[in-house]
Amino acid sequence: MDKRYYQKEAETMPLEKLKALQSEKLVKQVKHVYEHVPYYRDLMDKKGVRPEDIHGIEDLSKLPFLTKNDLRETYPYGMLAVPLKNCVRIQSTSGTTGKRVIAYYTQHDIDLWEDCCARAIVAAGGTDEDVVQVCYGYGLFTGGPGLNGGSHKVGSLTLPMSSGNTERQIQFMMDLKSTILCCTPSYAAYLGESLKEHGIKPEDNFLKAGIFGAEPWTEEMRKDIEKSLGIKAYDIYGLTETTGPGVSFECEEQHGMHINEDHFVAEIINPETGEVLPDGEKGELVFTSLDKEAFPLLRYRTRDICVLSREKCSCGRTFVRMSKPMGRSDDMLIIRGVNVFPSQIETVLLNEGYTPNYKIEVDRVNNTDTLDVFVELPPEKLSDTTEGVSALEKSLAQAITTMLGIRPAVHLVSPKTITRSEGKAVRVTDKRKLHD
Repeated sequence: MDKRYYQKEAETMPLEKLKALQSEKLVKQVKHVYEHVPYYRDLMDKKGVRPEDIHGIEDLSKLPFLTKNDLRETYPYGMLAVPLKNCVRIQSTSGTTGKRVIAYYTQHDIDLWEDCCARAIVAAGGTDEDVVQVCYGYGLFTGGPGLNGGSHKVGSLTLPMSSGNTERQIQFMMDLKSTILCCTPSYAAYLGESLKEHGIKPEDNFLKAGIFGAEPWTEEMRKDIEKSLGIKAYDIYGLTETTGPGVSFECEEQHGMHINEDHFVAEIINPETGEVLPDGEKGELVFTSLDKEAFPLLRYRTRDICVLSREKCSCGRTFVRMSKPMGRSDDMLIIRGVNVFPSQIETVLLNEGYTPNYKIEVDRVNNTDTLDVFVELPPEKLSDTTEGVSALEKSLAQAITTMLGIRPAVHLVSPKTITRSEGKAVRVTDKRKLHD
């Protein structure tokens, strides 16, 4: 095996051959979805398109889009394209209204996903001689299971650490001589600080590379992490709806993430009109899964804004590269790797008897995201004592934590002190500098 690639033939496939492969797979996938997913069949029928109208990827734009709302409407089984007995696992993403998006996997789907993650590990210099420490969350979150499986495929010794418990992370990292770290960039930054507090210098650890994703991060943050851990830091991208991490990954050039185009077709569209834009133009990223059996999404709108580039890459891979997402076309925030919608916080406030007069501030302090929620106290909840207000803040913070899975700092303020808006209310201030 060429040590620079996990599957060299696929990763360096000439463009003509790649397009032909994508076209062949797309024709089969459209037929599969049309025959087995009534919801998508209805969307196609409404648009007046049938499987026989799709001859290759040049016809992709004839197909209807799918959005997260479609996935919520069809919860839990409406987008399933194979009998449930053929599925061996689910993964899930957080939902805004209690309804989560559930993705289903056959064993074939898991094998392909793990291959994609293995490609990312090898692109970061991973081999069967490496020790891969996976500190992404396990369970329903795709980060842990994806990189865990990819590490197994490469043949590396895999440490399935999951997130948190930093003392134990450091102990295993040093004792087992971890060489590749997989986690969110904010946790990598925190580990760097923690190692320093333990008196462990960058040259004292055994790490050579890190694969970081699940939340936005800047080039500035990359440089800080590389310095604090003494590594080369690689970006990885994915979403539960398409499989999980490994949809795209960085190579040693660290200039955009190669999309695994033998398994996914990427398009960039104008988020307002849905028109497909040429390579090099900024717009919303749309993915079509070419190989997934259980949960094959066609033209899924990610809401991530980015640019695609077909510039030749020095690594030899022919796959198109996507830039880091430059924001979102909707109002979703990614905080500490968790999807957060202002509407989730609003739901909690109303359930707990507060008014919908609030503001949310997101910042990044010492490379860790902070979430502050400012809420007006309703007159009936006014308290004369600081202890009384503090107890209400704690109680509300707990209710929001239960909804989001991350803890905010709640600040109760006097009635009528939050500025009212006559137009569209600006609820969120994001002070993080997430892109240049």
